[in-house]
Amino acid sequence: ISLSCRAFFWLVSLLLSSLIWFIAVKASDPRDEPLQKGLLIFGVMFSVLLQEAFRFLYYKLLRKAIEGLVALSEDGCSPISIQQMAYVAGVGFGLMSGAFSMINLLADSLGPGTVGIHGDSQLYFLTSAFMTMVLIFLHTFWGILFFHGCEYRRWWEITAVVVMHLAVSGSTFCNPLYVGSLVPSYLLMAAAAAWAYLLSGGSAQNLRRFLLCKS
Repeated sequence: ISLSCRAFFWLVSLLLSSLIWFIAVKASDPRDEPLQKGLLIFGVMFSVLLQEAFRFLYYKLLRKAIEGLVALSEDGCSPISIQQMAYVAGVGFGLMSGAFSMINLLADSLGPGTVGIHGDSQLYFLTSAFMTMVLIFLHTFWGILFFHGCEYRRWWEITAVVVMHLAVSGSTFCNPLYVGSLVPSYLLMAAAAAWAYLLSGGSAQNLRRFLLCKS
C-alpha cells in the first residue's frame, strides 16, 4: 500500500509540474528558441522542487499514520519503523519515475527515423537505460536521506537531497554529451548509497561480513 501511495504522490507532482510547463509554453512564442529552452529548464527545475515538496508531504502523512498505529497497538510500538517507510517510499518514487522514463523511450523507439542517422550518438537508448537505472537507485537513497533529515530535524540533509536532485536533473542538459550526465550521476549515486547505508546503521565491518558471507 505504501509503495502504491508513494507512486501516486509522484504522479500528482508530475501532473502539476507538467500542467504549469504546458501553460507557460502555450502562453509564449513558440518561435523564440532561447525562450523555449529557458522554459524547459524552468520546467525541469520546478518539477524537481515539486517532487521534493511532495516527498515532504508524504513524510508528514506517514508520520501521522505511524502515530495512529502506536496509539492502537497494545505494546505502544509501531509495527513498522520510519526507516522502513523511507525505503519503501524511495523505491515507489524511483520505480514510478523509471516506468515513465521507459515509456517515453519506448514511444520514441517506434519511429519515425533512425537513431544516429544524422551523426548523433547511436547509444541513445543504451545511455537512457543507464540513466533510468541510476535515477531509480538515487530516489531510493534520497528517500532514506530525506526521511532521516525530517525525523531528526537535520535540514542540511534535506537540502543535500534537493541539491543532488537538481544536479542530476540539470546534468541531462549536457546531452547528447552523455558522459557529462552519466558520470556525475553515478558518482552521486555512489555517495548517496554510502551515506544512506551509514544512516541505516551500516558499518564497514557489517559490509565486510556480508561480502565474506559471515554471520
